[in-house]
Amino acid sequence: MGEQHLAGPVTVALVEDHQVVVDGVRSWFGPPSPIELVAQGPTIESVRGATADVLLLDLNLNGTMVVDRVAELCAGGQRVIVFSEHEEPEIVRKVLDAGASAFIGKGRATRDSCVETILEVAADRPSVTPPMAQAIATDEGPHRPQLSDKERAALLYWFQSMSKASVAARMGIKERTVRQYIDRARVKYAAAGRPAPTKEKLLICAIQDGLVQPDEVTVYTSLAAREQRE
Repeated sequence: MGEQHLAGPVTVALVEDHQVVVDGVRSWFGPPSPIELVAQGPTIESVRGATADVLLLDLNLNGTMVVDRVAELCAGGQRVIVFSEHEEPEIVRKVLDAGASAFIGKGRATRDSCVETILEVAADRPSVTPPMAQAIATDEGPHRPQLSDKERAALLYWFQSMSKASVAARMGIKERTVRQYIDRARVKYAAAGRPAPTKEKLLICAIQDGLVQPDEVTVYTSLAAREQRE
């Protein structure tokens, strides 16, 4: 996937209810940083009207976990990076399956690592942070990556010779979200020791794992079968 070049600074909206964390994050951004904090508030609703490339979201707001709000935000086309001290693998997997672009652990976040992740997500490039790598590595089936329903749907439509734009229209999401789903599937397979850098290799893996049935796809099935024999 070609690198996306962004004009001007990457804009971020932060949802965080602890002022000390807000002050720390604010000190990371602004000139000469390529990132600008354009909105901040203690609740999701407090930044809802803000236009930002990335939403940096704490999961524990005023004592309430908002894991179940991630899918809603992502479905609206927002790039979401979870920024939380709750780094348990099951929570990380849950927010990633809901569509979050990345997960940054507060306990080990540095300015440089945070900036790098935000820039990758804003450019729609796959990003794997330490909590994400741990969550993937400790999955119950590490050699058979667990894909979310949306990741599987995006792959299936894509394998059916649809363009990413057509997949996006079919799923009612943005094209960049389709790219994120496909890239995240590749990251999961790579982490499981089964890299799938091409469309055909990814299809082979998906068929082997029963995520896609051969009769569900047409154009790429014979090509993938030929590669599997080689």
